[in-house]
Amino acid sequence: MDYAQLDDRELAAQACEGRQRAFRELLSRYERPVFSLVFRMVRDREVAEDVAQEAFVKAFNAIHTYNPSYKFSSWIFKVANNMAIDRLRKRELDTVSIHGSPTANSPEEEERSRITLTDRGEAPDEYVENRELGGQIEEAMGRLRPEYRTAVLLRHVEGHSYDEVSEIMDVPLGTVKTYIHRGRAELKEMLAGATA
Repeated sequence: MDYAQLDDRELAAQACEGRQRAFRELLSRYERPVFSLVFRMVRDREVAEDVAQEAFVKAFNAIHTYNPSYKFSSWIFKVANNMAIDRLRKRELDTVSIHGSPTANSPEEEERSRITLTDRGEAPDEYVENRELGGQIEEAMGRLRPEYRTAVLLRHVEGHSYDEVSEIMDVPLGTVKTYIHRGRAELKEMLAGATA
C-alpha cells in the first residue's frame, strides 16, 4: 500500500489499526508544522523538540480518539498546543526571543522562525527597520498570555481560520475572537510604547 497517496483521515484509520507506516506518514506530514507551532509558543528550541516529540507520542497512543469528522491537522495541533501550554505553565521560559537562545539555531532556521516583514526589494535601511520591528513584535508576542499568543499565532502566523483556531484551542468561537482581539490590542499597545 502506498501510504503517501492516502489522505489524513485514511492514514489515521490505518494507524488506529496498528499500522505504524501510516502513523509515520502522518508524522512526516505534520512534524515540521507541529514543531513550528510549539516553537513559537515555548520559544526554546530544545523544549520545542521535546514537546513536539511528546505530542506525537501522545497522539499515537490516543489515535483511537481522533474523530474523522474533523481535520486531522486540527486534532494534532490541538494535542501539541495543549502540551505547549502545559509546559509554559510548569516552568518559566525566557520570552525575549522567538527563536530561543542565539546559539540554538542556524541563521537559516532563525530567519524562518522570525515574525517579520519580508525583505523583497527593500533598501538596506528599510531592511534594518523591518528587522528591528520584527524583533519588537517577537518580544511583544513573548509577553502575551499563552492563550492570546496561541490564538494570534494560529490565526495570523499559521493562517488557520477562526473555526480551526476554535477547534485547535478547544474553546468557543467567541472566545477565540476575544483572545485575538485582546492579543492584538496588547501587541499594539506594547509596540506603541516601544516606539515612543
